[in-house]
Amino acid sequence: MSKISWGHVLPLALAAFFVVGSLSNIFAPVSIYEEYLKWGYPRWFHFVTGSLELTAAILLFRAPSRLLGSALGGTVMVAALATVIIHGEYGHAVAPLIFATLSCVVGWISWTKRIALQPTG
Repeated sequence: MSKISWGHVLPLALAAFFVVGSLSNIFAPVSIYEEYLKWGYPRWFHFVTGSLELTAAILLFRAPSRLLGSALGGTVMVAALATVIIHGEYGHAVAPLIFATLSCVVGWISWTKRIALQPTG
């Protein structure tokens, strides 16, 4: 039986999260659309968020671009975290905090693998 590596599973799970998030933002139901307006964002901003999440997901799927994907995904989650905290919606801060942290973990794993593969000289 083969060993499952968190270094392989975690980025793919994170990418799946960003795919789901991107679809719920791009094809935003009225409730999500109204939240963006309530927070003071322009009418079209949910498309920006969804596009950034989808881009992060695509970058996370491949190891060479995983570091960039985790940085982009983490940035989107930190922005979401800041938005809900600024508006006093602390209960909505849990998911962005968790996924920002997971993005940092994936970024760290990708960074250390990249450093390990560099030739020393």
